[in-house]
Amino acid sequence: MICKSDIMNLKTGIDEIIEQKQKIIVRGSLGRNKSFEKEATIEKAYPNIFVVKYEENERNVTYSYTDVLTRAVEVQVFDGENYSPLIPPIAVAR
Repeated sequence: MICKSDIMNLKTGIDEIIEQKQKIIVRGSLGRNKSFEKEATIEKAYPNIFVVKYEENERNVTYSYTDVLTRAVEVQVFDGENYSPLIPPIAVAR
């Protein structure tokens, strides 16, 4: 279940990425066993969505915070040396 605090924490993280002008990699599914992976930057953040600009074709795309929290889209942030997930992976209980 997604809590309001989860969304607020994600918004804060995205605002920091915008301020630092960090590169990201966006991964997602296109359906029928097709997926995509593109390098991008986050341009702007709004109350319910954020705008991503893809490097390869200068195209803007919007995603909702719930897209990231439900893992419909995976975002990894470049810290200068490596890419790391914007939100941590789900821990599987055994």
